[in-house]
Amino acid sequence: MRIPLFLILLVLSASARTAEPSDFIGLWGNETVSGPLLSGDLTVDGRQTPWRASMGGVSAKVERDGEMVTFTMPGGQGHFRGHLIGGNIEGFWIQPPGQGLSSAYATPLVLPHSEGEVWVARMDPLQDRITQYLRVSRVEGGLLKAFLVNPEYNLGRGISYDVQVDGDAIVLTDPKRKGWTLNGRMDEESGQLRIDWQGIGVFPFTRRDRDNAIGYYANTPASSQDVYRVPVPAGDGWTTASLDDVGMDVAPMLRLQQQIESSDTPGPGETMVHGLLVARHGKLVFENYLHGYSREQAHDTRSAGKSFASLLVGMAIDNGAEISAKTPVLSMFPADKPVEHMDQDKRAITVGDLMAMRSGLACDDNDSDSPGGEEAMLRQHDERDWYRYTLNLPMTQAPGADKAIYCSAGINLLGGVVRNATGRRLTDLFQDWIAGPMQMRGYHMNLMPDDDLYLAGGIRMRPRDMLKLGQLYLNGGTWNGKRLIDKRWIDASVTRHATFGPNHDYGYAWHLHTFRVGGHDYRGYAAEGNGGQFVIVVPELDLVVAITAGNYGQFPVWYPLQELVTHYVIPAALQRSH
Repeated sequence: MRIPLFLILLVLSASARTAEPSDFIGLWGNETVSGPLLSGDLTVDGRQTPWRASMGGVSAKVERDGEMVTFTMPGGQGHFRGHLIGGNIEGFWIQPPGQGLSSAYATPLVLPHSEGEVWVARMDPLQDRITQYLRVSRVEGGLLKAFLVNPEYNLGRGISYDVQVDGDAIVLTDPKRKGWTLNGRMDEESGQLRIDWQGIGVFPFTRRDRDNAIGYYANTPASSQDVYRVPVPAGDGWTTASLDDVGMDVAPMLRLQQQIESSDTPGPGETMVHGLLVARHGKLVFENYLHGYSREQAHDTRSAGKSFASLLVGMAIDNGAEISAKTPVLSMFPADKPVEHMDQDKRAITVGDLMAMRSGLACDDNDSDSPGGEEAMLRQHDERDWYRYTLNLPMTQAPGADKAIYCSAGINLLGGVVRNATGRRLTDLFQDWIAGPMQMRGYHMNLMPDDDLYLAGGIRMRPRDMLKLGQLYLNGGTWNGKRLIDKRWIDASVTRHATFGPNHDYGYAWHLHTFRVGGHDYRGYAAEGNGGQFVIVVPELDLVVAITAGNYGQFPVWYPLQELVTHYVIPAALQRSH
């Protein structure tokens, strides 16, 4: 039987239906994990010579030099460096940069000794993940608007985009950036909306509802965290207790919980809190995670990680390194290459000047034209030695000025001082002096091109471990009764050495503020990072607060998050105290 031509044309016409603007309305989502390629069980087999390492069907020859153990997987898929210690192999798995991860990362790893000469451990590297949610809505006047949520990097920058639809094609434009567009196309057959992020990749979005968009909504279901719950013990060194146990009123903390959950679906100019934790009297008493984040998930600390730089300087001093805050920086670097722009001012820069961001170097992260700005240093490819790059910067003023200039490269240069003073890698020092004694786990260190820790921020760690940094300082240098750093260094670090402006002084890589509540000024100090990463200490009330958030690149949105301490946390401590 022959099918009439008009029926064939009718079917083809129906199957080729052009998308209508209303077809784009709704919530769309994409989760892309682009690596790393290697993960799972890592085995080092020393039963024959040479030793072999294998993981995920890939193997490599193990190099040994005394107790040192190293190997590199084929195709640049990662490498390991470590040592034989007490029968185990302890070290770091180094994963290469990826699609979203712009640097290599080091993850601590202990391979326990198994039977014979075999060592096996589970390797869980940092996922190279990009999560995106796109909400397309019709607004007044019939126009379409779109809002993009990206928890990991905030690619959408909290902007409401104009939407134009032309058949199957959709174009998002930023009304504030002329010429910026994001292009997409509807695939009727698969039901996907394919968005092209130029320079990153094409991402297939699918329709989502609440149960399938846990990174978009604050909680799933909406009422899952409407009561206060005491934090659970997790074998990480924290003693947990109730708010009542430490003299804090539950009511203000419930209002805080409601406040950070009030933007159930994020919109332009709204905060996107990922986690908030409170410790009082040394006990963890409040813990809340949102937008798909969880207790064991390592979070980007951004510049809140800078405070580890001054901590490592103090620990190096305690461990016999011949340095101090007054040590000239240039004296700590080899003179095998001449330093550019050398003058008396550059010779006068001290370790303390770097820690207080008053070095006088041409380094200003808030000036896009500054040669020493963090973005300029990260983008350049001529000098892979970032310490040398920083030392070669010109001077803009004499060091030691009272006005601090935000300079990530200068904080990172402290890593060179510590490494040269101790003769050890920073990754090893961080594990031996900080992470190990403080029972930190599941962290990932972002690395410089020379494979050592970048000290100006960006380490990924559990929010509970971020909170420990503040508790260490509040305790005067002890964690769970063990002294890790001299109290005098703690006191010096949170003393004013420079200022950024009103109610914003600076110590040694710590921001200094006061929190005014009920007519009283409570002195506090904080580690602070882009996007809303905070570790805040209020000594008078024996409080430590950690906040993680995803408002990267939105300073006016994320910086006021510390006001949550003023409006809720301090009042909770005061109401019961009075």
